[in-house]
Amino acid sequence: MNLGISFAPLLPSYVVWTAMGVAIAMAVLLVVVRSPGATLRIVALALLVLALTNPSLTREDRDPIPSVAAIIVDKSPSQNFADRGAQTEAARAALVDRLSRIPGLEVRVAEASQSDGENDGTRLFTALSSTLADVPPDRIAGAILITDGRVHDVPADAAALGFAAPVHALITGKKDERDRRVVLITAPRFGIVGQSQTIVFRVEDQGAPPSPARIEVRRDGEALESRTVTPGQVVRVDVPIPHPGANIVEIEASPLEGELTPINNRAVVSIDGVRDKLRVLLVSGEPHAGERTWRNLLKSDASVDLVHFTILRPPEKQDGTPINELSLIAFPTRELFQQKINEFQLIIFDRYARQGVLPIIYFDNIAKYVQDGGAVLVAAGPDYASPTSIWRTPLDAVLPAEPSGEVTERPFRAELTEPGKRHPVTRGLEGADSNPPHWSRWFRLVDTKSNTGTNVMQGADNKPLLVLSRQGEGRIALLLSDHIWLWARGFEGGGPHIDLLRRLSHWLMKQPDLEEEALRLILNGRDLVVQRQTMADSVEEITLTSPMGAVRKLTLSAFEPGVWRSSVNANELGLWRATDGKLTALINVGPANPREFAEVTSTGEVLRALASATGGDVRRLTDATAPGVPRVIAVRSSTTYKGDDWIGLKMRDVSVVRGIGVLPIFAGIIGLLLLVGSLAATWAKEGR
Repeated sequence: MNLGISFAPLLPSYVVWTAMGVAIAMAVLLVVVRSPGATLRIVALALLVLALTNPSLTREDRDPIPSVAAIIVDKSPSQNFADRGAQTEAARAALVDRLSRIPGLEVRVAEASQSDGENDGTRLFTALSSTLADVPPDRIAGAILITDGRVHDVPADAAALGFAAPVHALITGKKDERDRRVVLITAPRFGIVGQSQTIVFRVEDQGAPPSPARIEVRRDGEALESRTVTPGQVVRVDVPIPHPGANIVEIEASPLEGELTPINNRAVVSIDGVRDKLRVLLVSGEPHAGERTWRNLLKSDASVDLVHFTILRPPEKQDGTPINELSLIAFPTRELFQQKINEFQLIIFDRYARQGVLPIIYFDNIAKYVQDGGAVLVAAGPDYASPTSIWRTPLDAVLPAEPSGEVTERPFRAELTEPGKRHPVTRGLEGADSNPPHWSRWFRLVDTKSNTGTNVMQGADNKPLLVLSRQGEGRIALLLSDHIWLWARGFEGGGPHIDLLRRLSHWLMKQPDLEEEALRLILNGRDLVVQRQTMADSVEEITLTSPMGAVRKLTLSAFEPGVWRSSVNANELGLWRATDGKLTALINVGPANPREFAEVTSTGEVLRALASATGGDVRRLTDATAPGVPRVIAVRSSTTYKGDDWIGLKMRDVSVVRGIGVLPIFAGIIGLLLLVGSLAATWAKEGR
C-alpha cells in the first residue's frame, strides 16, 4: 500500500497563485509589525489558501509484477558436434532450476533451432526478441544464452536490444578445438553449356598448424580433379558445364587429424547451365498448310536461333532464267550439311523428299551426326511413303520405322499409347485423360512397319503416329502425319500442339527435365521430394544420404504414370544425395555454403562486446577455474552483473495498481472544523 497527497484546485490556477501571494505578503507584514496573534493569523491564511487547492489524501493498493528473464538455447546444427549437445541440456536444466528459486522472477525458455534458406546462420537474438516481445522493457531482468558462440545476428550495440538489462553467454565446446574448412572466394552461378567456369577457393586450418590437404573436385558426383594444396593457398579449378540446369560441383578436402567435424571440409557450388543459343535447322520440302506451325513455334522461343529453308525450286526445274535475275536463295547444302552440321542442336525435315537437292553423301553425314549426339525430327507426309522417301537414303540406319508405302486417309483422333502415358514428352497432355481424347481429329497417317522405336502416340487402327528413338549418342523422332497444323488452327477446338512440339524438340535436344529415366530431388517448402521417372513398371529402393551423413532407405510410391515419389523432412542444410544403384541425384538445401558451418569452433569473442556493454558476462561451461553453470544472483541496482563465480539478473520494482482510495481534506466536517477552528482561534486571541 502506498500513501500520498494530491491537489485538485477549486479555482483557476492564477487565482490560487494570486491568493497565495497575497497571503505571503500579509504574513510578512504581520511578522514585521509584530502583530499580536501573528502566528495564528498566518496559520489561518495558510489553511484558507490550502483549502483553495482542494488537497486529498490518496491510498494505492499495488501488487508486485515479477521480472522476466529469458534463457535462449542454441539448437543449431553446430551444437551437435562433439559433446556440445550434452553440455547444453545440462546447462539448461541447471539454469531453470536455479532461476526458479529466485522470488519475483518469471523464467522463459526458448530454442533457436536450425536456420533456413531465408535466414542463414544462428539467430539467437531473433529468438530473444520473439520471446520477450510481449514484455515491457522495465520488466526485463536479462537474458542468458547457451551457445557455442557462433551467432550471426548480434546487434551492433546494446541499445538495439530494446531493454537495459544484462546479457550473459554460456559457451559450450572446448577451448582448443581444431577444424579444417573450404572457403569459396569466387563461385559462379551461371555458365554457358559447352564452356567452362572457374571456381576459386582456399583451404583453412583453425586451431592447428597448416598441413597439406588433398582436395577432390566432383561435378554431379563425377570426379573431375584431385590435387594436394597448402592451407591458405588460393586454388583455381576450371569446371566444364556439360548440360543445362543445375550442375552440382563439390570441392572436398581431406580431414585434419583431430578436427571437430568434417562437414565443412566440403563446399558446394550450384552452377546453372544455360545455352547461349539453340541452333535449329528447319528444311521444308515444299510449301504446305502446316509449314508455318513449325516456324511460329521455333521463332517464338527467344533461345532458338532458327535457320529455315523451303525448297521452292528443285534442280530439275529449269526455265532458262539467268541466275542474276532469280530472287530465290540457293540452298547452301555443302555449308549446312558438311561444314557446319555439328553446330546445330536439331535438324527438322518437314515433308522433305529426295528431290536432287541433297546428295546421298550428305544423308550419310546426317546419320553420323545423329550417332555422334545430334538430333533429327522428321515430320512426315505422303512424301515419306513415296519412292523418293528419305528412308531410301543412309538415314534408314537411324530412322525408327520403315514406310510400308501406304497412307491412311480418314478421320482419327490421336491417342497416347501405354508407353506414351509414361513418357515425359506426352505424359499429361491437356485433353489426353478423356476417352476419346479432347482434341480435334486428323485426316492423314503414313503407315509403317518394322518399328524399332518407342511408339508414344497412335492413330487410326492403333497405327504408330509419333515414334521416338535413341541412336548412338543422339536422338531421332518420327511424326507420321502432317496434320498437326489442324490443332494450331483451332479446328474442332484444336489441341495441345505447343506443349507437344516444344516438349518433343526439347527432348531431342536432351533437356534434362524430359529424360525417360531420371532420379530427381525436389525441394517443396520444408519437404524434400524424391522422384523417380521411369518407363518401367516398378522402381528400386532409394538410398538417401543427408548432409550430416545419415543414411536411410526409401520406398517410392506411384504418383502418376511413369512417376514414383516419396518425401522426407529436409531438416538439415547442405548437400543431399539419393541413388538407386544406377542413377544418382544431388540437391543443395538452403545456401550453397551455410554460415552455420563456415566456422564451427566455439568462441566467446563474438558476444563479448555486447555482453560487456550490458554489464553481462561471457564464460565457457568448461572453464577450468569455475567449471559448470555459475551461481545466479538477483541484483536490485548495479552497473555490473558478474563476478568470479556468479552472474546477476536485474530485478525490477514494478507493480500494478489494484485499487485507489481518495479522502478530501477540506471536504465535509473535517474541512469545516479546520477553517472555523482557525478563525475562532484568531478571534479568541484578539479578545484577550
